[in-house]
Amino acid sequence: MIHYTLKSDATRGLVLLNEPGQEVTANDWLQSFAPRRVVSLYGEMGAGKTTFIKWLCEQLGVQDAVNSPTFAIVNVYDVDSRNLPGGKKEGIEDIYHFDCYRLRNIQEALDLGAQDYLDSGCYCLIEWPNVIEPLLPDDTVHVQLRTLPTGERVLEVE
Repeated sequence: MIHYTLKSDATRGLVLLNEPGQEVTANDWLQSFAPRRVVSLYGEMGAGKTTFIKWLCEQLGVQDAVNSPTFAIVNVYDVDSRNLPGGKKEGIEDIYHFDCYRLRNIQEALDLGAQDYLDSGCYCLIEWPNVIEPLLPDDTVHVQLRTLPTGERVLEVE
């Protein structure tokens, strides 16, 4: 298991630190799991799942407003593929941001085309993935977010 700390900095916003305390960029973080592109995020309400996804997207150059797709289930963000880890092709690539909190069963996920998104080869960042776990690829990056008494967030990655 790999541990990271997500801190809030007054001037720079969020900062991701590795275990030795060095800053990690979103690109480096995602590159460390390449070529895997499906990331499932677990944690209690308010643990920082959406905030972390927002940080990843902003760091990767997403220009769209990044917010939780609680009612839409999936938000699609465009990003210049050159901003992505290993991004050699030119053009726009999609990042899919799921919030599966409201899904009651796997059939609802299938009805909205979740399998197509997961098979697309694009980044899929998934909050509350429990209901769709049977659909997740074997190489999914699983992230557990916990809040420390200090208010800092710890990311544990399997």
